[in-house]
Amino acid sequence: MFENLSERLGGVFDRLTKQGALSEDDVKTALREVRVALLEADVSLPVARDFVKAVQDKATGAAVTKSVTPGQQVVKIVNDELVHVLGGDDPEPGKLRIDSAPAPILMVGLQGSGKTTTTAKLAKRLKDREKKHVLMASLDTNRPAAMDQLQMLGLQIGVDTLPIVKGETPVQIARRAKQQATLGGYDVYMLDTAGRLHIDQELIAQAAEVRDVANPRETLLVVDGLTGQDAVNVATEFDDKIGVTGVVLTRMDGDGRGGAALSMRAVTGKPIKFVGLGEKMDAIETFEPERIAGRILGMGDIVALVEKAQETIEAEQAERMMKRFQKGQFNMNDLRQQLEQMIKMGGMEGMMGMMPGMGKMAKQVQDAGMDDKVLTRQIALIQSMTKKERANPQILQASRKKRIAAGSGLDVSDLNKLLKMHRQMSDMMKKMGKGGMLKKAMAGMFGKGGPTEDQMKAAQAQMGRSGGMPGMGGNPFGGGGALPPGLSGFGKKK
Repeated sequence: MFENLSERLGGVFDRLTKQGALSEDDVKTALREVRVALLEADVSLPVARDFVKAVQDKATGAAVTKSVTPGQQVVKIVNDELVHVLGGDDPEPGKLRIDSAPAPILMVGLQGSGKTTTTAKLAKRLKDREKKHVLMASLDTNRPAAMDQLQMLGLQIGVDTLPIVKGETPVQIARRAKQQATLGGYDVYMLDTAGRLHIDQELIAQAAEVRDVANPRETLLVVDGLTGQDAVNVATEFDDKIGVTGVVLTRMDGDGRGGAALSMRAVTGKPIKFVGLGEKMDAIETFEPERIAGRILGMGDIVALVEKAQETIEAEQAERMMKRFQKGQFNMNDLRQQLEQMIKMGGMEGMMGMMPGMGKMAKQVQDAGMDDKVLTRQIALIQSMTKKERANPQILQASRKKRIAAGSGLDVSDLNKLLKMHRQMSDMMKKMGKGGMLKKAMAGMFGKGGPTEDQMKAAQAQMGRSGGMPGMGGNPFGGGGALPPGLSGFGKKK
């Protein structure tokens, strides 16, 4: 979503940080480019203007001009201002107020914004992460099969839905949902209202009636992030007429320019609570201003990376892996597990986008014509080996290599690259095991209560140096260079 903006800002800051001392003119020239980049990303003009002015006021002060590395200081000021624009003064942007049961959550928005899917995603998130007992109810009596859609999604994610009674009005359904939630001992009940193609009197009147009946703790407006500044206008209109407590931006995985996200908080004053990142039921994240700012400025999102790892690796499995790695044991089965883990965590591009300083490498990998099929080809090579060969890859001689390559439909040269990558990763495991780094990294990721703030900073610093991922065996590609050596030229599209 923020790829173009990130690229433009990255170029501006690269030039700034290479200069020793910065003059006021240097800062002004750079910020003019920042403003152009923001406007190209569809950020509203008043927000872009205020943003640049706030940065300029802070960046031209004595604190910067006397700084040892003024260019880096300007980047820090831009980062802080981005966080402020995205999050305002809200200390917990993604927190839902669902303290007293049953807490009603009202979902509103225009037709086609992804309201029903978002309702199900949030219900699943509340059930899985916060262990809440959730009831969903569809109040959309206009759109054919809208109620059936929510019912099907409820079955898919294991969340109860209010039984459908034909002929009821949205207000009657809301009353029945409230009664059912109270009698059924639910913690939260979610009301998915009807949408329209545009804001009209009927839509507003219906949503206001439901709001008066349910008295919701949260009224979440679902808007399509790809609609740009019109999403901001929709939010302003809904807030004026109904009263919105937070916004959910959908399709943030698309190729839109991201201006709506940057303008939304500043223009409406309402926090963006969640962002939808795809069609899958777990493709929703809390909107964390620090993390989004980090991604925009190419600083990565180490917290999201660790969270993904926690979700996809079992703690017991990680403990077993750690013990093996500490002894210097790293065979082809271990490598296959790490490759499969990478695919689960969003593939090469997804992981690199979250790693500090790896955004440019992700672009290089893409330009080189490589994608996640590289990982599946490597897994195919490992699966073509016998159990003995996987456990002892050093026994692989010419005849065995030919057989494995033929069995996976690849070349012997591809197998040699995989073996080289394995050797590099194995050496790295031994070094990390001896220094105790691996144990600390794994403890940080899977210890009780998750990683501490200090562990996160240490992990980020380590990743900044090595381009690796804590707990995933350093650089998952093995080594440095313009492109990961274990992947460079591997199974390229012919």
